[in-house]
Amino acid sequence: MTQRLCLVHYHEIGLKGKNRATFENQLVTNLHRALKSFDVANIGRISGYIVVEAADHRATDAMAAAIRQVPGVARVSLAYKCGLDEDEYKAAAVQALSEAGDFSTFKVHSRRSSTTYPVHTLEMNQLVGSILCETFPQKKVDVHNPDVTVVVHVVQGSTYVYAASAPGVGGLPVGTAGKVVTLLSSGFDSPVATWMVGRRGATCIPVHFSGRPQTSDTSEWLCQDIVDALAPSGVVGRLYVVPFGDRQREISLAVPQSLRILMYRRVMFQVAERIAQLEGAKAIVTGESLGQVASQTLENITAVNEAVTMPVLRPLIGSDKQEIIRRSQQIGTYEISSQTAPDCCTLFMPRRPETHARMRDIHEAWESFDHEAMVAELVEHMEYRDYSQCPSYHAPKGRLRAHHSELAPIEPEPSDVERPEGE
Repeated sequence: MTQRLCLVHYHEIGLKGKNRATFENQLVTNLHRALKSFDVANIGRISGYIVVEAADHRATDAMAAAIRQVPGVARVSLAYKCGLDEDEYKAAAVQALSEAGDFSTFKVHSRRSSTTYPVHTLEMNQLVGSILCETFPQKKVDVHNPDVTVVVHVVQGSTYVYAASAPGVGGLPVGTAGKVVTLLSSGFDSPVATWMVGRRGATCIPVHFSGRPQTSDTSEWLCQDIVDALAPSGVVGRLYVVPFGDRQREISLAVPQSLRILMYRRVMFQVAERIAQLEGAKAIVTGESLGQVASQTLENITAVNEAVTMPVLRPLIGSDKQEIIRRSQQIGTYEISSQTAPDCCTLFMPRRPETHARMRDIHEAWESFDHEAMVAELVEHMEYRDYSQCPSYHAPKGRLRAHHSELAPIEPEPSDVERPEGE
């Protein structure tokens, strides 16, 4: 019996050695999570692929689209699975090419992963090509640069035939690279940085520093919308919200105006490091891009890095704003990040921020307020929300005393406050 299914291709996983099965199994687990709203009969591994079978044997374009958003997936093909009978796979090839959309030229590419099948690939090409030429007499064969390639692949006693294929996000399965804590705002940069690190296999624990109670909580809801937009990729396990407004006011009264932002960020980094220690995360991730704003010069990055001992990853460090915006459009966060909202990034901003801070001045400002007590208090009063869409996330047990906030999306309040670029 011929059935239509999703054939999942991967690239980097195929380059792994003895631990390749670990990556494949994690991808299978993540696909189960991504497809929980579909009626899936089976997700299994075959030689070089993962096969997703629908309960009614009719995989859909919507199912393929959901699979393509999962990190680790290089490409998804809507394929027909049939036996080794020539008439069966020839008929499947006709059906596959008829679903390929508009095209003028095509070719057939046959493969055998099992040498026990006696028909040579050249003969298979001729068999399938002849029936396609008869069925589509207006189309031409082009073996060098065809519009459509019909693949006929014999593997593990079955034949998989497909022509419709689309790229996925690539990368590695979430859950294969450990945990990271990401500093998440409602702007363009940090959601993209979070997604990029998640695409490399990391489970992301975003931390949002809200201007509450000095500002409204609009940015918190926008961050939740961003996390919901990233949900199909399964990269986010838990969102922490840290009300930071009052502490920012304390800092702004205690330190020179030009150094406020750097003090804010040093406190943020230390809070993020405490959360990372609670979560068992191994690094902090930010959306910083070199030179984009005052706090992102080399001197100021060094001044902030000194506050923590944990590695700080900056996946956007060499990207410009237009590149970041294009990526935000691709991952579905652009419309959310386009909304303005007052948050800690816009609170108590100095008129002339320092762009090339000296460490002597940084240390003097840092010791002018009780940063240790401030960090401890912020960690004590942080809030969080879990996301069950991330199968690789395991919440810390017995160590977390923070309040679990039952948050729900609300309509953002209008605001005329502009967000500084890069935050």
